[in-house]
Amino acid sequence: MLQRLTIQNYALIDNLEINFDKGLNILTGETGAGKSIILGALSLILGQRAESRYFFNQQKKCVIEGAFKIEGFHLSDFFEDNDLDHESETVLRREISADGKSRAFVNDTPVNLNTLKQLGEKLIDIHSQHATREINDPDFQLLVVDGVAGHESVLGDYRRKYRAYKKSLSQLQQLIEDNDKAKADLDYYQFQFDELEKAGLAADEQEGLEKELATLNNAEEIKRNLLGAHYLMHEGETSAIIQLRESSQQLGGIERYNTEVEALNERLKSALIELKDIAAEIETIEQRTFTDEARAEEVNTRLSLIYNLQKKHRVSTNQELLEIQNDLSEKIQQAVFGDEAVEKLQQQIDAAKQELQQLAETLSANRRIAIPVIQDKVLATLAEMGMGNSALHIEQSAVELSPNGIDSIRFMFSANKGHALADMSKVASGGELSRLMLSIKSIIAEYTALPTIIFDEIDTGVSGEVANKVGLVMERLSQNLQVITITHLPQIAGKGSSHYFVYKDNSSDVTQTRLKKLSNEERITEIAKMLSGDNPGESALQNARELLAL
Repeated sequence: MLQRLTIQNYALIDNLEINFDKGLNILTGETGAGKSIILGALSLILGQRAESRYFFNQQKKCVIEGAFKIEGFHLSDFFEDNDLDHESETVLRREISADGKSRAFVNDTPVNLNTLKQLGEKLIDIHSQHATREINDPDFQLLVVDGVAGHESVLGDYRRKYRAYKKSLSQLQQLIEDNDKAKADLDYYQFQFDELEKAGLAADEQEGLEKELATLNNAEEIKRNLLGAHYLMHEGETSAIIQLRESSQQLGGIERYNTEVEALNERLKSALIELKDIAAEIETIEQRTFTDEARAEEVNTRLSLIYNLQKKHRVSTNQELLEIQNDLSEKIQQAVFGDEAVEKLQQQIDAAKQELQQLAETLSANRRIAIPVIQDKVLATLAEMGMGNSALHIEQSAVELSPNGIDSIRFMFSANKGHALADMSKVASGGELSRLMLSIKSIIAEYTALPTIIFDEIDTGVSGEVANKVGLVMERLSQNLQVITITHLPQIAGKGSSHYFVYKDNSSDVTQTRLKKLSNEERITEIAKMLSGDNPGESALQNARELLAL
């Protein structure tokens, strides 16, 4: 239930805090005093869009905060799914800056508007005098039937599987299109694949071939330079090795006299050994280096094939060509075995459809049981409110599998004896529709765990004894949940357990909306004014006492 509502800087409200009670809460006040402004502010923390032009002070941000007692309403799964702290008193807050930017919080955790709206729908149901059009909405009518049927878990399971079923149908359509295209392009794909497969490409082949070709094309120069280097190092009369060997002999003759010379000679000997190894390797490379025009032509031909394939497929490496080859192989496989994949997915879809059909039939059977219960309860409540000649028939017809099953629900109504049943908007007045909606909402509240319901002047079009009976229905409804009602009727105002008076304060330079919780004596005066005007007489005051049972 809504325990506290705080409004800052919204419309005619600078700062206002309302502490609501359980049971039936009544809001009264003159037209334009700000009752609907309070509901407008409340709707902001229920996820509705906001406009900064409705701010009391355009230089400040608007802050709306609502504290809700949610213990016992089975909302822990929602909080867990949205990674929110589940607390017995949960606070919803909305902050809107002057430039229109908005932030929303649940227990101080930032959330998006969609999450705020989803939670708000689980906490409060606001029904205004203009919302009677909702009663003709097929989705709302189905919601009423499902609420009484009490098959939320089955319906949730069905909807999850229906979404998966529709996704599979989309996948099947895409698979069929891809399969048809693959078949049409099979010859082309096969030609390209065979060409690449015949080439026998290796990922690191190109670099090795390019290095080999560079060696073959420059073999004479390489051999000449290698021979020259080997001669200078090893074969010439003044070769580096001969000179180093002689240097070592010179040092060897004196190393016994100086330990430093001995160490240097050891280093020189090591260098001489390394130089001999280098000279030997140069000789080996020189001996295996030769001009091979046939091999050069072979490498050239191979590289030309690789370059042409890369140019054809607009890539620059063999690795990319191999990836294209693999992709072509997959397309060929799809063309060859695509029908099997289509058939397999079709079988899965058929099995899913059969399972959906079974679940849908369960839902349909539950709805069939719930429908007479709804009809009887609505008519009984309408009879209490002076509409004993009403007739209600809920039609249940079969449709193809849909997100809600295989049922189409249609409420047919007549407010008067002997008149044909028709859509409710065509056969009921505004006051009758209000009472009809109240009857339906009372059923929803009975079968679903809704903490709070708000009625915004849905008593429009009723008066006298009928208004008294409407009040009795609201009073009974408030025994199971919190009810907040905005009304202009004294008969309904007298049924409240708490009464709040909304008024305009013109004592300062700027008009402000204020709210006051009335005492019993103040309630008598207020209801007497609702009965007879601003200066009620003793008879009006006595009538007010009777309405309040004081």
